[in-house]
Amino acid sequence: MASLRPLRARIARIEITPRQFALVALFALVALTAIVITGAAVRLSGSGLGCPDWPRCYGHVYPPLKTHALIEFSNRIVSGAVGVVVIVVAAAAWKRRPFRRDLMWLALLLPLGVVAQAVLGGYTVENKLAPGFVMAHFGLSMLVLVAAATLAWRARQREPAAAPEERRTVWAVRSLLPLATVVLFAGTVATAAGPHSGGATGQHIKRLTFKGADTLNWAVHVHGAIAFALGIAAVAVWVLLERRQANTRARRAMSWLCVLIALQGVVGAVQYETHLPTELVWVHVSLASLSWLCVMWATAAIGRPQPRRARKRAQIRASVVQPNS
Repeated sequence: MASLRPLRARIARIEITPRQFALVALFALVALTAIVITGAAVRLSGSGLGCPDWPRCYGHVYPPLKTHALIEFSNRIVSGAVGVVVIVVAAAAWKRRPFRRDLMWLALLLPLGVVAQAVLGGYTVENKLAPGFVMAHFGLSMLVLVAAATLAWRARQREPAAAPEERRTVWAVRSLLPLATVVLFAGTVATAAGPHSGGATGQHIKRLTFKGADTLNWAVHVHGAIAFALGIAAVAVWVLLERRQANTRARRAMSWLCVLIALQGVVGAVQYETHLPTELVWVHVSLASLSWLCVMWATAAIGRPQPRRARKRAQIRASVVQPNS
């Protein structure tokens, strides 16, 4: 035990600067985004059941020399590496000086989210990629990205709270969040009804068939209609922010969001006309993840709404006419 004392003393002396922690938090966000994209590649390559058991692969700690097994097991290794990254982030939040409780709680959500993902992933494999489990797996990934994006944003700020903005612009931006959530959910429904089940040729994977043979066509059109509504709403919010001269970061985020949604529309239309080729579906999922992050970025950048009392005081001051001397 005495030999461990110097090590403990060194660890106790470690201090993480705000700038160092902000970089670590940003790296975690990139890693968590990457695992979503690589996970989609596993599914679209038909390797979702490359290892039909979990956490082992065909009963062993290493995969057999089969393509699908190697792809699936490699994704598990990458997920493990991401797990190490988020644990490092939580430790860094504890050692950050000055210490901030809000960053500590957000950082703790990341390893908890990764553990939950691993457990849900195991159940997804055990249930042979049942649609409900696959949809929940992607939905949980988006929630973890919310925590990671919030942490990365707040780690860059000197104060936890952003400067107040005009109430109309703040709530206009925030209104995009529930609509984007519905778009993502509709997208998972379309995927769960589509041809990319996640299994290899010969593996029977359940698909959504609540409307019979027309389920996929119905889901795609509903998803497209909601996504179109999100695009129109995003453009309207962008125009509002430009007219109201909102802060630069919020306007930049909205500009990128409009561009990504436009790209999504083009990719979605092309993949539908070309009968959902694997490569385009993967691009579509990747753009969806980036669009979701842009919604988070815009929501964080617009900040808090201006208090009603402060707005009324400003209106009263503006209405007062000073007499000419």
